[in-house]
Amino acid sequence: MNFTRWSARFPGTQRRAAARTEHAAAQAKRGEGAVPAARGGHADPGAERSTPADGHPADSTVSGTGTTAGSGTGPGTGPGTGTAPAQRTGVLTAVPSLDELPVREVLGRLPALVALVHGPEHRVAYVNDAYTAGFGARTPGAPAHEALPELGELGLLPLLDQVQRSGKPRTAKNRTAPGGGSSYTVTCTPVEFPGTGGTAPEAEAHHAGVLIHLADVTDHAEAVERLRASERRQREAAVTLQRSLLPQELEQPDDLRIAATYQPGGTEAAVGGDWYDVITLGAGRTALVIGDVMGRGVRAAAVMGQLRTAVRAYARLDLPPHEVLQLLDGLAAEIDASQIATCVYAVHDPNEGLLAYASAGHLPILVRDEHGTVRRAADPTGPPLGTGGWLHTSGTIALGPGSTAVLYTDGLVERRGEDIDEGVAALERALAGAQGTPTVICDRLMRALGVDADHDDDVAVMVLQQPARSGADAELFHNAALELLGGIEAAPRARAFAQGVLASWRFPVELCDLGVLAASELVANSLQHGTPPMRLRLRRTDRRLIIEVTDGDDHLPRRRRAEPADETGRGISIVATIASAWGSRRTPGGGKAVWCEFALPDK
Repeated sequence: MNFTRWSARFPGTQRRAAARTEHAAAQAKRGEGAVPAARGGHADPGAERSTPADGHPADSTVSGTGTTAGSGTGPGTGPGTGTAPAQRTGVLTAVPSLDELPVREVLGRLPALVALVHGPEHRVAYVNDAYTAGFGARTPGAPAHEALPELGELGLLPLLDQVQRSGKPRTAKNRTAPGGGSSYTVTCTPVEFPGTGGTAPEAEAHHAGVLIHLADVTDHAEAVERLRASERRQREAAVTLQRSLLPQELEQPDDLRIAATYQPGGTEAAVGGDWYDVITLGAGRTALVIGDVMGRGVRAAAVMGQLRTAVRAYARLDLPPHEVLQLLDGLAAEIDASQIATCVYAVHDPNEGLLAYASAGHLPILVRDEHGTVRRAADPTGPPLGTGGWLHTSGTIALGPGSTAVLYTDGLVERRGEDIDEGVAALERALAGAQGTPTVICDRLMRALGVDADHDDDVAVMVLQQPARSGADAELFHNAALELLGGIEAAPRARAFAQGVLASWRFPVELCDLGVLAASELVANSLQHGTPPMRLRLRRTDRRLIIEVTDGDDHLPRRRRAEPADETGRGISIVATIASAWGSRRTPGGGKAVWCEFALPDK
């Protein structure tokens, strides 16, 4: 901003009439601002613009024509025409020039706070009425740090130095004075003061100054803060809902060590729909699930909660992973057709040393074996839940002793501007070098992938380990199996086998008797209702005894009430009465498995 033209209106400065006259003459010579006369009117080329002695142009001058309003020259005028100059057609009244506006009056009437400082100490040259009303009267000539302490409270004194050095305007938004005062958006504009005359060279020099404009934005700042507070409350509600829907404590199976963590997105991001769960299926088998509902906010968290509840219900049916996802796919479309979700459902079977899984558009499971080699679970992978029209399939990946598996959501590996495969590769490298318990590995993976409190997406990670047992710990885990060919000798063989195995495991006599009875009833049920091949399996862990019988028939038994006169139908009822839990499931190759569990007494 060139402040020279406005300086005449400030105290201690003089108007340069000669410069004003030269400017007006140059403007007239160029014809700037000329207005053509209406209906063929012409300006008299010999007419001269009148200028009062004080250097101000006459107010009645027609802009750009060089003709005064009282002139009688020009076409259509003259003696005897009877036409007054004010009545001539096509003559316009004068347009005021911007140079004529008194800057002091303009700044004084602004509702914004305006101050003008000059010199290296930013001495006060002027403050307008609004500034005086806001902060009180100020002493002209005093340095800003003394006369304008409010600028220091707003942190503006360094900004004045920057503007004066650079000669470029600067703006500071939403500066609030200490103590919860008003908020201002401040614009500092460099200006130049002309010399004030005198013989000294420094008196003729131009002095650098700064025009300070403070716009009161208190109402706007308060509205923004109310909006942010509302957003924080909504986010806190969504996070609370999400965390309440996640398992408060993970189930810990006998054969696995599991840890999981959930990190909501940063404060500027709405919470998402990431979830995980661990479900004990019985007979030593464990279901593991992790998923991510697309979208953010309370709605995504609510959909997540419904899906998690449905997964737990479907898991109780002990179905293969792909059948569970098939049921979830239909349910997701019914819950909200506009919401889709990715999900991995996996089942760990300690007897087989396998992790059977199915994926609905989710990222691959990573498994590190006992030698440190990391593998990705291969296809099958189907589309996300809620899309419909797809038949999911199951796959398997080995999870032997000493192995570690990681299930995760895309927030862990997805970054803007990077391919997601690069993130998965980075996770593989981090997993290859991560040692320790599942909880420690969770923390290390989060740090290695750069997930912190300001991360812009939700992250869920679940780590499971199949411990490699040795020594006394290994003595607590045993397996024994017997192939049954059928016939009348199958039941006595099964009872004798169970009696010998349970005695060798040094169980109490009462538990041995109950185990033999349960094995006899399950084998008898299989002989009557099943088909070969049949197999009896006994398994012990540090917490339970598991008895399981498999056969080639896929019709699942059910518990029913036997009538007093019935000679059969009591086997499953007996097992359900004496065991801690029982159940049945279809096996992947066809057939079924019927099992029961006994809790071991505390030592």
